[in-house]
Amino acid sequence: MSTAEEPLYPIAVLIDELKNDDIQLRLNSIRRLSTIARALGEERTRKELIPFLSENNDDDDEVLLAMAEELGVFIPFVGGVDYGHVLLQPLETLCTVEETCVRDKAVESLCRIGSQMRETDLVEWFIPLVKRLAAGEWFTARVSACGLFHIAYPSAPDTLKTELRSIYSQLCQDDMPMVRRSAASNLGKFAATVEPAHLKTDIMSIFEDLTQDDQDSVRLLAVEGCAALGKLLEPQNCVAHILPVIVNFSQDKSWRVRYMVANQLYELCEAVGPEPTRMDLVPAYVRLLRDNEAEVRIAAAGKVTKFCRILSPELAIQHILPCVKELSSDSSQHVRSALASVIMGMAPVLGKDATIEQLLPIFLSLLKDEFPDVRLNIISKLDQVNQVIGIDLLSQSLLPAIVELAEDRHWRVRLAIIEYIPLLASQLGVGFFDDKLGALCMQWLQDKVYSIRDAAANNLKRLAEEFGPEWAMQHIIPQVLEMSTNPHYLYRMTILRAVSLLAPVMGSEITCSKLLPVVVNASKDRVPNIKFNAAKVLQSLIPIVDQSVAERSIRPCLVELSEDPDVDVRFFANQALQTIDSVMMAS
Repeated sequence: MSTAEEPLYPIAVLIDELKNDDIQLRLNSIRRLSTIARALGEERTRKELIPFLSENNDDDDEVLLAMAEELGVFIPFVGGVDYGHVLLQPLETLCTVEETCVRDKAVESLCRIGSQMRETDLVEWFIPLVKRLAAGEWFTARVSACGLFHIAYPSAPDTLKTELRSIYSQLCQDDMPMVRRSAASNLGKFAATVEPAHLKTDIMSIFEDLTQDDQDSVRLLAVEGCAALGKLLEPQNCVAHILPVIVNFSQDKSWRVRYMVANQLYELCEAVGPEPTRMDLVPAYVRLLRDNEAEVRIAAAGKVTKFCRILSPELAIQHILPCVKELSSDSSQHVRSALASVIMGMAPVLGKDATIEQLLPIFLSLLKDEFPDVRLNIISKLDQVNQVIGIDLLSQSLLPAIVELAEDRHWRVRLAIIEYIPLLASQLGVGFFDDKLGALCMQWLQDKVYSIRDAAANNLKRLAEEFGPEWAMQHIIPQVLEMSTNPHYLYRMTILRAVSLLAPVMGSEITCSKLLPVVVNASKDRVPNIKFNAAKVLQSLIPIVDQSVAERSIRPCLVELSEDPDVDVRFFANQALQTIDSVMMAS
C-alpha cells in the first residue's frame, strides 16, 4: 500500500466495522475511536470522523452507549476547546434515543464538554442545542435538556438567562411525567447557578409547582430538591418556603414521598436551623416514626440517632424515646433491625441516667429478638454503650443475654458473638472474663459448624494476645491439650488449627514443651486429614522453635509422614521437609 493511501486505511476499517453485523466488532471499533482519531489527525477527525458518527444510526444500545462515553473525552482529538462545538451534534442525536442509560451518558459527556468550552462558544453553540432539545417533539429530547441547563445558564447574557428560566419552568409543567421527573431531579443543580434574586422568585415558583404535582414520582424527586434549595436560601427564606413543603410531604398520601422525607429529614434540619426543627420538624419526624408503612418506618428508624444529635437530650427523651420504644416491638423485623443498627448511638446523646433508665430495657428486648439480624446489630455496637454506663452495669444487664446468644441456634449469631469476644474481653478485664466467658470460648471449639470452630481458634489467639502468654498458659493451653484427644477427628483438626495460631503468641519455650508434642502425636493419627494438617502445622512451627528442636523432633516426624500411603500426607510432609532444609541452609 502506498504511503498516500495509508491515512485512509484506519477510517476505512472503522466504517467497515461500524457497519458489520457482528456487534462485538462494532463495539471494538467505537472503543478504538481515539486511536483512529490520532491516526487521522485533528482536521480529518473534525471533517470526516465526527460527521460520520453524527450520521451513524446504529440500533444497538451498547454501541451507542460506548459512543456517548468516548465522545465525552474527545476534545483533544478535534483540536482542543476551540473546536469542542463539533462534538455537540453527534451527542445531541444520542440525547434523543429511547434507551435511558445512553441518554444519561450523552448528557454527562455534553456537561463535560460544555464545562470546558469558552463562554462565546457556549452562547453560540451550546445554548441553542439546549433550546432545541427542550423544544423537541419526542419526550426523550426534553428529558435530556433538563440535565444541561446548569452548564448553559452561567455563560448566558441576561436576555437569554430569562429565556432559559422560562423554558425550564415550561419543562416542569410538561405533559409527560418523565420530563417533569427529570426537571425535578435537576432543579438543585440548576438552582445553584441562578442569581439569588431570581432564586426566590422564578425557582421557588417552579419548585412549588413540582411539589404539587399529581405524580408521586415527581413529588418524591422534589423532596431531594428541598435539601438542595434549603442550602442555597437564607435561613429565613428556607423557613418560609421549604419548611411548609417538608411538613406537607411528611403527610403525603404516597408512602414513597414520605419515605424520601424520612431519608432526607436530617439534611433538611441542618438547612432550617434548630428552632424550626424543634417546632415543626420534630412532630413531622414523630409522624414518620409512627407511619403505617413499614418502609417509611425503616427509613425513619435508621436516622433516629442522627436526629437526636441535633436535639437537646430533653427533647429527644420527651418526643423520640416513646417512638423508639414502640419501634423496638414493631411488627416488621426490618424496622427492628434498622433501629437496632443505630440505637446504641443514642446512649452518648442521652447521657448515663437516661440510658440506664430508658435505653437499657430496649437494648435487652432487642437482644432477645427472634430475628437474628436484630440481635447481631445490637451486639456489634455494644462498645458505644459501655463508654456511657460503665462495665459493671453493662455486665450485669447485658451479659446474661450475651451468654444466651453464644448458644443461639443460628450459627451466624454465634459467629458474631465470637468475633466480638476479644473487644468485650479488653473492656471487661481478665478477672471478669475468666468468670463469665472463659468456658464459652472453649465450648465453641466443639461447635457443629466449621466456621464457628475456625473463628473460635482465632478467638483464642486474640485472647492470648490481649491477656498475655502467662494467662494463656493457665487458662487456654491445659484445655487445648485435653481436647487434643477428642474421639471426633474434626474437633482434633480444630485443635491443630488452634495450636498453629497460638504458637507465635506463646513463644518458643511453651511451643516446644507443650504444643509441639500435641502435633507430633497428631502426626501418628489414623485419619489422613489429621496427618497432613499435622504436617502443615509442623511446617509453621519450624521458624518458631530452635533449629536443634526442628532437627530432633520435627524432621523425624516429617520423614515418617513422607512415606505415608496417602498421597496428600506425603505431599505436605515433603513441603515441610523442604522448609527445614532451606532454614538449615540459610543458617
